[in-house]
Amino acid sequence: MTTLHLTAPDHTASHQTVLRFLAAPTDVGTGTQVHTGRILEWIDKAAYALAAGWSGGYAVTAYVGNVRFSRPIASGDLVEVSARLVHTGTSSMHIQCDVRACDPARPGYRHCAECLVVFIAVRDGAPTPVPAWRPASSLEIHESDEAVMRIGLRKDIERAMAQQVYSEAGTAPRSTLRLLAAPSDVNWGGNAHGGRIMAWIDDAANLCAAQWSGTPCTSVYAGGVRFYHPVRIGDVVEVEARLLHTGHETMHVSVHVRSGAATSSARTLSTHCLTVCAALGADGRPTPVARWSPVSAEDHALDAHARDLVRLRARGRSSRRAPASS
Repeated sequence: MTTLHLTAPDHTASHQTVLRFLAAPTDVGTGTQVHTGRILEWIDKAAYALAAGWSGGYAVTAYVGNVRFSRPIASGDLVEVSARLVHTGTSSMHIQCDVRACDPARPGYRHCAECLVVFIAVRDGAPTPVPAWRPASSLEIHESDEAVMRIGLRKDIERAMAQQVYSEAGTAPRSTLRLLAAPSDVNWGGNAHGGRIMAWIDDAANLCAAQWSGTPCTSVYAGGVRFYHPVRIGDVVEVEARLLHTGHETMHVSVHVRSGAATSSARTLSTHCLTVCAALGADGRPTPVARWSPVSAEDHALDAHARDLVRLRARGRSSRRAPASS
């Protein structure tokens, strides 16, 4: 391993990248706003471009967390997706992504979304070392410290999600999408790219939420997106969304992605995620939703699980420190 050029001290790859483009009519979902699933795809592409450049080779999405959607994006808006390294492990690259947009005729970007993406550098099917990134400015040090803090929090969230049981004993509303992974869904490594899988997750979550609320819905948060197994061309993909908990205007939806060969009924868990969707009224603003009440023991356990994740996320926000002044 010591002979790999990736660890050479004269490594000069940039630790940040920016994509800029116009949002197209085909990016819009129902209504006039760009589909949040499309925004997730853009984030994944920007993060991948940075990860591939930094590692000098192929990289795969391992985790996406703390996705927050703050403002809508309209067709025709000028979109800027920035990605910057905030921490590196042995083979991992922790990348902070921010999405901003504006009317190209009236420049003045507004913040629309943000999240943390973790990529793993891969060579010959196995993780491979990446050059270490060392923060220099006070802001970079702050973001690096935050990324390290999130590692422990992420493990707590993953552990909490893995302990839950999803069976036919649950009575909560659910919806399932089924599709075939197409060549247009995969990256040059031959697997469906993480952004496409997150778009499927977003579709399933919003379908489940809309069927419960009876209104259009939009994602406001996604977290704990853990990628366990690749999805390949021709695989049958099943995306199951289940309602866990309702708030005043929001619905917490757990989504499981399973995939497998079309010639077999066996399906392997590929991805798991929790998405929070908001119900939208006729004016496009959040509107109250009917309360869902757990019935079975499994329902109550999953409702409590959703509440626990809210507390974990709040713990992560409260433990952040302001960057030291320069």
